[in-house]
Amino acid sequence: MMSVDSNWLASFPQLSALESAAARALSDGVRLMSLPAGTVLFREGQLCDNFLLLLEGRVRVQKVASSGREIVLYRVEPGESCILTTSCLMASEAYSAEGIAETDVRAAIVGDALFHDLLGRSAVFRRFVFGACGQRLADLLCLLQDVAFERIDRRLAQILLAMPARQGAIEATHQTLATELGTAREVVSRQLKDFERRGWLRLGRGSIVLLRPEAIAKVGDPSRL
Repeated sequence: MMSVDSNWLASFPQLSALESAAARALSDGVRLMSLPAGTVLFREGQLCDNFLLLLEGRVRVQKVASSGREIVLYRVEPGESCILTTSCLMASEAYSAEGIAETDVRAAIVGDALFHDLLGRSAVFRRFVFGACGQRLADLLCLLQDVAFERIDRRLAQILLAMPARQGAIEATHQTLATELGTAREVVSRQLKDFERRGWLRLGRGSIVLLRPEAIAKVGDPSRL
């Protein structure tokens, strides 16, 4: 746990116009917390009692089915809040997914009571919360459309081109890619093998080297049938 730094609000310009009373309540009531990479911030079925505002790092929110299959719903980046946490707090419901720190994270934690107090008294805070919900809902609808209607080869091509490479290689397992795409590992492995047979990439243990990114880009082009 860390002491409160009054400068943390600078990470959220949408809150710069907070009413004076609300700003004081938020400043007095917030806690700053640092957590290492790999920490599970919340689990499915766990009751929600805090509102998280991310200052540094990245949090992955994912859903795990009873079959063991996983899908990444979204990531929380610095300057953002978690829509799942928001909805659980407002509905007094348990989490329906899990949140994991992909990197070391630093976050401002607002307790349940303070969250509802600010939601009721501050128009600025309400706009911030509902605006974030609206944007994230649009992102989730796009994800639903991709999973339901987009071809797996196209989505895989897009994610391969978006992933960073270290010394020419993408560090990712077939399971990692399957989780990102919301499909089975076997489906991803089959498609990667097809790309490899075409000479577009080379598969290694936990790594992928793109040999012909221009060919992969053509597959991932949404304008192509």
